[in-house]
Amino acid sequence: MSKKWKYHNTDEKKVKQIEEKYKLNKLLATVIANRNIENIEKYLRPTRKDFYDPFEMPDMEKAVERIIKAIKNKEKIVIYGDYDVDGITSTTVLKSFLKDLGVEAGQ
Repeated sequence: MSKKWKYHNTDEKKVKQIEEKYKLNKLLATVIANRNIENIEKYLRPTRKDFYDPFEMPDMEKAVERIIKAIKNKEKIVIYGDYDVDGITSTTVLKSFLKDLGVEAGQ
């Protein structure tokens, strides 16, 4: 299988403006420029209110109810996740959260 790299035609003027305005290095400024990120401040410094509502995911209420039931009944909880960066991060965050509640959970 043969793959070809695709290069962006970077707007160097825009990169320089982003570098100077937000005091960023050239690499990060280039990524932001190439991705056409509009709200750069929000991208660089998100707050909790900028997060998506997890209850917009299908069946999230059912999952939460089931976890609460398992905690109340002192059931064992196993956490499954994949091995990409967000999978590892999310399973670790969930395990830490459950541990803070006094729940022993395995991965």
